[in-house]
Amino acid sequence: MEWQTNGYVLAVRRHGESSAIIDVFTREHGRYCGLVRGASGKRLRGILQPGNLLHLHWRARLSEHLGMFTVEGGSSLAAPLLDDPVALSGLLAACAIINHTLPEREAHERLYDAFSFLLEEMQNLEVWPALYIRLEVGILDELGYGLDLSKCAATNETENLTHISPRTGRAVCASAAEPYLDKLLPLPQFLSGKGFDLEADDLKNGLRLCAYFLERRLLWPANKQLPDARERMMDRLKI
Repeated sequence: MEWQTNGYVLAVRRHGESSAIIDVFTREHGRYCGLVRGASGKRLRGILQPGNLLHLHWRARLSEHLGMFTVEGGSSLAAPLLDDPVALSGLLAACAIINHTLPEREAHERLYDAFSFLLEEMQNLEVWPALYIRLEVGILDELGYGLDLSKCAATNETENLTHISPRTGRAVCASAAEPYLDKLLPLPQFLSGKGFDLEADDLKNGLRLCAYFLERRLLWPANKQLPDARERMMDRLKI
């Protein structure tokens, strides 16, 4: 069994003295793990970094085996961010949340495209935090736990949607939300398809909203927690 494609490095774990097990995200094969021999050597050490796009050749005797990767350098997206700790924290958080939530060996082409677009915009602070939140919303949607932002759950109105029900994940308009503000989650307006203009507290509310549903619907049932890299990103963004 073997295949070749491009993919992003999500995580690198040392294995033995000189090898590593890497997690990658590919468009055709989804999240995949494999062994890389000589990973600690000079040639590979610099390119096996989260966020880098590599050319991958995976092979194994049987499809269910871990398999081995042969890798070649592609685009280094991490290197330009080394002097920008805020952007670098966002890149690492994006890699960690994909690695933490997606099942292995299951293609998610729309998520791959969204992830790729996010990483390409990491040097634009006015854009990438909103893209990151949309990536997390996309993860929920791809895995069957999407938020319903189409209309108000109580009145069927499609305008002035301001909150999300924590029980159902459905939007609620301002008038219907008023008596229950202490029980509902604020909905950032940029998630309603109104561009990337951020209002005060939009990032905090968006990350809080995603955290609530990621934890309860994906992570806690699998005995997992949100990755530490996400918390470090929030600290860098001063949220």
